Amino acid sequence: MRTLIGSTVAPSVRAFFTLMISLLMIFAFQVAVTGDADAKKRKRYKKSRVVKKSRGNPRYAAIVMDAKTGKILFSRNANAKRYPASLTKMMTLYLVFEDLKSGRISKKTRLVMSRAGARREPSKLGLRAGQSISMEQAILSLVTKSANDVATAVGDQLSGSEKKFAERMTRKARQLGMKRTTFKNANGLTARGQTTTAADMAKLGLALREHFPREFKYFNTRVFKFGKRRYRNHNRLLGKVRGVDGIKTGYTRASGYNLVSTVSSGNRRIVAVVMGGRSGRTRNAHMTNLIARHLPKASRGKARRLVASARPSRPSRVTLPATPATRVAQRNTMAKKAALQVASRIERAHSVVVPTASDVKSIRKTLISMAPKQTPKPELRKAITPLDTPQKAEPSIVSAASQSSHRSGWQIQIAASDDRAKVVDMLKVTKRKNRKLLSSNTIYTQKIVKNGTTLYRARFSGFSSKASAQRACRVLKRQRYNCLALNG
Repeated sequence: MRTLIGSTVAPSVRAFFTLMISLLMIFAFQVAVTGDADAKKRKRYKKSRVVKKSRGNPRYAAIVMDAKTGKILFSRNANAKRYPASLTKMMTLYLVFEDLKSGRISKKTRLVMSRAGARREPSKLGLRAGQSISMEQAILSLVTKSANDVATAVGDQLSGSEKKFAERMTRKARQLGMKRTTFKNANGLTARGQTTTAADMAKLGLALREHFPREFKYFNTRVFKFGKRRYRNHNRLLGKVRGVDGIKTGYTRASGYNLVSTVSSGNRRIVAVVMGGRSGRTRNAHMTNLIARHLPKASRGKARRLVASARPSRPSRVTLPATPATRVAQRNTMAKKAALQVASRIERAHSVVVPTASDVKSIRKTLISMAPKQTPKPELRKAITPLDTPQKAEPSIVSAASQSSHRSGWQIQIAASDDRAKVVDMLKVTKRKNRKLLSSNTIYTQKIVKNGTTLYRARFSGFSSKASAQRACRVLKRQRYNCLALNG
């Protein structure tokens, strides 16, 4: 057998084995190449699925804007309408900052929790109706905790109701160029018609930084201490992503996860908005990616004003907390108003224009024709003479009593009436109210008779000069007296 194999078969077997090994090597190479290609295909397929899934998010919108020049560095669905969620509180805070700047409120102003605010859904601070916090605490709770109850209370107190406050928010949005934004409440809870866009939210972020640079520091607050509790800011990018100094997060089921970020690094500044994220983690990751990619593209040059300063909102009545002190003050104010009304009516009663002689004659003739023959003629009631056109007494008909009571020198006249007792009372009241002004002056009445009518003029005498008499009249006119300075 050895002879056969060694002499004749061995070369053929070696050739066979060599061929088989070559075929196996070729097969193994093909398998390896095919497997690598399939792996690449699977990777490309997986990547395409992820991209397709991201692009298929119907709530997604984003924008990145250069905060110095206004140039758009990135945009996806930036003008499509979206629910703002708690990004709404950015406008709530804008109006709070506006009222602080105008002096209508201060950081120490007490914000009283309203009933509507106490009933709001979380996130909330949990105050009961009637409890109060300072306005600065309210600002910090909106920035960090995003408290819905506090936002509603702000609207109720600054405008009388959250609905009116939302109308003010929408007017302000129009002034800032946010043409596609409408607000229906101050807290951001989903409401029909309350929509915005990523581009409008970027404008609002720019406006907050440009118009309120001092107050903007509140958005960088990481922890808010209230009582025994500490509330951490919902914006997790603060302190983690370099340069991030605001502004606000937001979430509702209808909106998804929203975030507006302002970034300052070196000489570059941007504002970025992401809306409709599927989770807080993916939203934050996407925002971090946008900042890393587009911040280096931002300008290093000089910043210019991008959002025009809006005119102050129409003033609204500020409702102060109802305390015993304020109730007493309100009662005193009401009493003063009532006293002024009574005094005004009394003064008007002493300033009624007397009918002319022709009017009196005409009225008497009409009454006589209407009355039965056996009925006595009715007397026409005489009213008070006006001071603007005082009648000068005719010497021929002035009684002796009036001549004896006549005083010389500068005097003032404040009224005239047919009732002498009423005139004297008016003089006494006027002197008592103006003790310092009229302490050295004498009160007297001057009786005159004209056209059958007897009148008594209410006067103060004893003024040293024309200037002193006119000065007294100026004071009395401010009290609604018809005062006239006379000589002799």
